Amino acid sequence: MKNINVLIQKANRIGQFFEAMPDRQEGIDGIADHIRKFWEPRMRAAMLQFLDEHPDGGTASAQLNSIVLEAISAHRKQLEPSEQAV
Repeated sequence: MKNINVLIQKANRIGQFFEAMPDRQEGIDGIADHIRKFWEPRMRAAMLQFLDEHPDGGTASAQLNSIVLEAISAHRKQLEPSEQAV
């Protein structure tokens, strides 16, 4: 993806939904599961590459919510697309 800020916005919207869950761990798992199921492999690869380059999850114009950053970091292996999919 050319514009990581769009992915950050999408991820943050997902995070807002799951952050409302009373069980934080369930919310974290839900964010990662949603991204794994509904984001195409190129989107997941772009987000993971971005986080490799920006571990704090931010750019000058956008920042991942803390729960989203935590979810992606905790579930990184499950979010990595297979070599065939990229």
